[in-house]
Amino acid sequence: MNPIFNQGTSPAHRLILVLCCSVALIFFDHKMASFETARGYLQSLVSPLQYMANAPKQMMTWASENIVIRQQLMEENQNFRESELFFHEQMMQLSIVRQENERLRSLLSSPVRGEIKKMFAEILSVDSDPYSHQVLINRGANDGVYEGQPVLDEKGIVGQILHVGVSSSRVILISDISHAIPVRVQRNGLRLIASGSGQIDRLIHNFVPHSWDVKEGDLLVTSGLGGKYPEGYPVSRVVLVRADESREFATIYSEPVAQIDRLRYMLLLSKDEPAKSTSPLTTKKKSVGKS
Repeated sequence: MNPIFNQGTSPAHRLILVLCCSVALIFFDHKMASFETARGYLQSLVSPLQYMANAPKQMMTWASENIVIRQQLMEENQNFRESELFFHEQMMQLSIVRQENERLRSLLSSPVRGEIKKMFAEILSVDSDPYSHQVLINRGANDGVYEGQPVLDEKGIVGQILHVGVSSSRVILISDISHAIPVRVQRNGLRLIASGSGQIDRLIHNFVPHSWDVKEGDLLVTSGLGGKYPEGYPVSRVVLVRADESREFATIYSEPVAQIDRLRYMLLLSKDEPAKSTSPLTTKKKSVGKS
């Protein structure tokens, strides 16, 4: 008589068989990479499901980013429009002041300033000598560069042209120990001499009497004396004023406003020869001579 239920292998035997199969699969996969192709197919089959599961999150991220970016663009656009109006208004004021300045110079028989030309230049190399603060730029005689031409960055005076080549020139920086530039205190007009100290962040002002009104934080600008640097460009800001009565002069240091240690692009200034102005006094003398 046959039994109603056939009795198979025991659970223990089944577990041992599964473990053996698992070990064999792990061995063949690790040593022979036998299932790389199958794994690739399975990954390809599962990828669409992963993309579908991740799609809502990506859509929400995209929507939030675009909404934020659009809002930022609208605010920036509004700020630019307001700034443009302010700049136009300042330009009109500057034009009026320039015309008044020209009239006053004409009345005082003072030559009117020529227009300042600007030339863009890029640094090619920096002098490796620690005692010489000089850089090489990609402009030369072919571009109209000349010795003594003033050089500045977006913040203030950098230096002047020292040597001119055909297609490159050497610039001596205001921090070089052999360089000096006449300046004045913007606050009260006192004239000083700013000399290089050999340190990139320090200028020295010698022979300043104790009684002179120079304070820390004062902005020093070019005075226009000497004819090399145009008047009114920022040079440095006073960082130390030490009045030691035992010494004949005060000790004053300033820090260049130009980022001398981060220079890459610079502007070269050149001034046209000013047109000879006919002042009222000159005209009067000529008419008297003729009569």
